[in-house]
Amino acid sequence: MAEVSRRRLLGIGAGLGAVAVGGLALSAAQARRTPETGDLLTSDIPLPRAFSVPLPIPAVLEPVSSTDEGDRYEMVQMETEAEIVPGYSTRLWTYNGTFPGPTVESRRGRHVTVAHRNELPVPTVVHLHGGRTPASSDGYPTDLVLPEGWTGTHHQGHAMTDDLAVVTDVQREYGFPLDQRATMLWYHDHRMDFTAPAIWRGLAGLHFVRDDVEDALDLPRGEREIPLMIADRAFDADGQLKYPSLDPSLTGETGVEAPFTAGVLGDVVLVNGAPWPVHEVDSGLYRLRVLNGSNARHYELEALDEDGRTVPLVQIGADQGLLAAPVRHDRLPIAPAERYDLLIDFGGVPVGTTVRLANRLGSGSTKDVMAFRVVREGERAAIPATLADDLPEWDRSAAVAVRDIAFRAGRVNGRHGWVVDGLPFDPNRTDVTVNFGDVEVWRLIADVHHPVHLHLVGFRILSRGSGGPLPHDAGLKDTVSLRPGESAEIITRFDGYRGRYLFHCHNAEHEDMGMMANLEVT
Repeated sequence: MAEVSRRRLLGIGAGLGAVAVGGLALSAAQARRTPETGDLLTSDIPLPRAFSVPLPIPAVLEPVSSTDEGDRYEMVQMETEAEIVPGYSTRLWTYNGTFPGPTVESRRGRHVTVAHRNELPVPTVVHLHGGRTPASSDGYPTDLVLPEGWTGTHHQGHAMTDDLAVVTDVQREYGFPLDQRATMLWYHDHRMDFTAPAIWRGLAGLHFVRDDVEDALDLPRGEREIPLMIADRAFDADGQLKYPSLDPSLTGETGVEAPFTAGVLGDVVLVNGAPWPVHEVDSGLYRLRVLNGSNARHYELEALDEDGRTVPLVQIGADQGLLAAPVRHDRLPIAPAERYDLLIDFGGVPVGTTVRLANRLGSGSTKDVMAFRVVREGERAAIPATLADDLPEWDRSAAVAVRDIAFRAGRVNGRHGWVVDGLPFDPNRTDVTVNFGDVEVWRLIADVHHPVHLHLVGFRILSRGSGGPLPHDAGLKDTVSLRPGESAEIITRFDGYRGRYLFHCHNAEHEDMGMMANLEVT
C-alpha cells in the first residue's frame, strides 16, 4: 500500500497527478450509467405478488445467564427448512433455525459472550460486523469452527496454510466487550473463500448496542423501531436457493461460475427473510434500522405514497451510531453491509393508504423493496434537531500517514479475481501495519463498485474524488461505498485493540475471490 509521510499530508490532493484526476472525471459518467456491479440470477418459480406477505420481525435472543461480568448467549448453526416464497419449503443455513438469525440486544460496555455450536456440514467463522472486538473474537477467516467429524482440510480453497489460525472443534466462544457507541451491528459467516454462499444460504443476523446517549433522546421505541435486513435471493424450480457456486458443497473449488464473478444479484428482494413484505403502521413517527445484507446488490431507497409523492427518509445514524444532527433524504443509496438509522413520519399519509419503499436502482421485480400500510391514526412526534455529541473529531493535521489503496480486478490463482493493490488475500502476509493510537488518512480507489469495510474501527469520510463527502456520508462509518472509478478519503484512529485484523470489499463474491487484506495493529 502506497504511504505518504505526514510532511506531505496537506498537499496530497493536488499531488496525485492529472492521470488520477482524469480517471475520476471519466468514472463519474460511468458511475451514473452503472447502478450495480454483478449479474442477475433469475428464479425458476412463480414469485408472489409484492406486498402480500407480512413483515416478520426477528426474535430477540435471551441470554442463558447474566452476571455482574456480562451476558452469555448460545447459538447453534444449523440447517433448517422454512417457507420464504409461499408454497415452497426452502433449505437454509441458519443461526438457531431462523433467517435472519435471532437479534442480540446489548448495552455499551457490558460484555457479551456468544457460544456458537457448528452443526452444519462445513467449517464456519462468525464476524460481528462493526464491532470493536479483540482480534481473538473478530472472526478472522481462518479461525474456523469445525463440524463434528470433519475430515477435510482446514482451508479447502487454498493450498496455503495459516500458522496463526486458531481452529476449534464444534464450538467456540466469542467475546465482545462492546465498548462502543450505540448502533446496529450485524453478525455473519466469514469463512475464507466461502463467505458469499454462506451468507446467501442464511447465516446473518442483527446485534444492537444501546447506550445512555441514545436513551436520552426521544426516539421511537418498541414496535415503532423496526429492523429491516434487505437481501436479494433467487430460487430454483424446487424452491431452493439458487446460487452459482463452482462447488455447491462448499468444500472444494472456490468461487462462482464465470458470468457471476462481478457479483451475484437475485431477482427476489427479501426483508427480514420475507419477499416484498408489507407492515401495518399508524400515522405517527417510526424508526427504521436498515441493513443492506445483500451479497452484491446496491439499492437507492425512496419512500413513495400512492400519488407518487416522496415521503422523506430522515437519517439520524450511520454504520457506527448516531449523527450530530438529522439529514433529510428523498433518496438514499445503500451498498452491501451499510446500515442507516432512519426516521419516517407517516403523519401526512391518509389512513387506509400505502407507502411503498422503492429501489430506484432496480427494475422489474427489484424495483420494490417493501410497503407500509397506514391503518390507523397515531400520535405526532417531533424529530430531534440535535442528536449525539460524542462523535470523534479527528483532524487530518494529526494524521501520521496517508495511504493510497487500490481495489481492482486482477488474476487470482490463474483466473479472474479481485485484488487489493495488485495482490490477492494471503493470511500469511501483513499488508498494512499501523501503530496503536495513530490517526491515518486512507485514500481508497476503485475500478468498479466496491463497498470497502474496515474491521475494528469506525471512520469519517473526508472526500470523494475532488469534492467533499456526500450527504449520506455523514457520521461515523465502517463501510464506504466506492462507485466505479471513484476515490474516497477516510480518516480514523487505530485504537481499541492490538492484533491482526482485516479490510476488504464487502461485495461478498469479490471478498471470496481475493479482495481482502491484512491490517496489523501494533
